[in-house]
Amino acid sequence: MEYTRLGRTGLTVSRLCLGTMNFGWQIDEEAAHAVLDHAFGAGITFVDTANMYGRQDGDGLSERIIGSWLAKTGTRDRIVLATKVYAPMSDDPNDRGLSARNIIASCEASLRRLGVEWIDLFQMHHIDRGTPWEEIWQAMETLTAQGKIRYAGSSNFAGWHLARAQAAADRRNFLGLVSEQCKYNLVTRHVELEVLPAAAELGIGILPYSPLHFGALSGALRKQRDGVAGRSVLHAADRVEPHRAAIQRFEDLCDELGAAPTAVAIGWLLSRPEVTAPILGPRTPEQLDVPVEPLPADVLARLDEIFPPIGNGGPAPEAWAW
Repeated sequence: MEYTRLGRTGLTVSRLCLGTMNFGWQIDEEAAHAVLDHAFGAGITFVDTANMYGRQDGDGLSERIIGSWLAKTGTRDRIVLATKVYAPMSDDPNDRGLSARNIIASCEASLRRLGVEWIDLFQMHHIDRGTPWEEIWQAMETLTAQGKIRYAGSSNFAGWHLARAQAAADRRNFLGLVSEQCKYNLVTRHVELEVLPAAAELGIGILPYSPLHFGALSGALRKQRDGVAGRSVLHAADRVEPHRAAIQRFEDLCDELGAAPTAVAIGWLLSRPEVTAPILGPRTPEQLDVPVEPLPADVLARLDEIFPPIGNGGPAPEAWAW
């Protein structure tokens, strides 16, 4: 496992991040602990969750499962732990969003569920257009001063949101955002226009979620032919079919290289200079056994041919202007 710094910070994280959205939703506590054991054994020390994950079966269930694993294994000090705030957690209108009240209350609730004293990376799960940045940063400063969080991050922000958030933090002499978690993969490259350039300029690390486009880049067409069940097969109509021709070319290239589609898709993300760590969301320990290797320039060029960047490629405005 390789390691790197998170954005412009001095914090070291593994170059692969374990995503836990499936915990309590698609896999139970025992299976989730097996995934955590396997990830930790492979050197993955960066674990991402959210207060809303697993909520279908219980309030904050994913956090509770991670908390029970941390208590059982005694690994808290060796894990970089990330969670999120924003999503509704009840019918209470104040139990959602990024008000100072909810940020602080959600942090304390996450700490209880996780059974820890601090959260390394506390992320805003979505932009809250109705709350001023002065209020948001005041709450984050309070939690930092209390030792309950170490860093603040964002998720699903536009490029101008990153810029505005960081400008507000700078006015307060606060560190501000250190990471942005966004949907980014070979199929979905919109963030290359403005989010990635903004993040690079501001020293914000990129944490791509859905690196396999919900399984479409994991050998989906081959699995369909073989009758192998999986998310990409179950949701083929909306995740695979619109991109069938490109995915077929992608799988043909992987066959030519003798490489697993999953490894190539993740290797492509790791080649992007703005990316700190792609977030993997396995349902079994074996799904973490991805032999990721650096991709040579000619393979990267062929991937760009199969999955072209938006417009002329590169950042805005050059992507669409002269």
